[in-house]
Amino acid sequence: MKFYSLIPDSQEPVPSEADYHSAREIGVVRLGERTFYFRKARRVYYIPYHRIRSCFRRVMIVPAKLCCGQGGLPVENLVICGDEGELAQIQIPGERAGKALLEELKNRAPDAEIGFWKKDKEVS
Repeated sequence: MKFYSLIPDSQEPVPSEADYHSAREIGVVRLGERTFYFRKARRVYYIPYHRIRSCFRRVMIVPAKLCCGQGGLPVENLVICGDEGELAQIQIPGERAGKALLEELKNRAPDAEIGFWKKDKEVS
């Protein structure tokens, strides 16, 4: 199995397959001992927890035509940010999975800002 780093030109060591297979799995995400993994297509991407600066849930409403009219379906995403900016937007199974992932990331990446925050605007 080949792993792909989310951080370009990273000097981080490539994680082991044993860590990946023993990690907690939530949807396409796996939470390893020191590394965050997710699958997309046939690739497995990773980022060490200490490189995550912030993460939050992003909910997008997708318009849909239903049998009795029109509506919107919520699609849950987990967004991972690093020093380089937004690194990944990962579609997750639902709200419950999103909240569980954020709780786990609070424990595993203590230096990261967890959840949505508004940046204060500077008055000049």
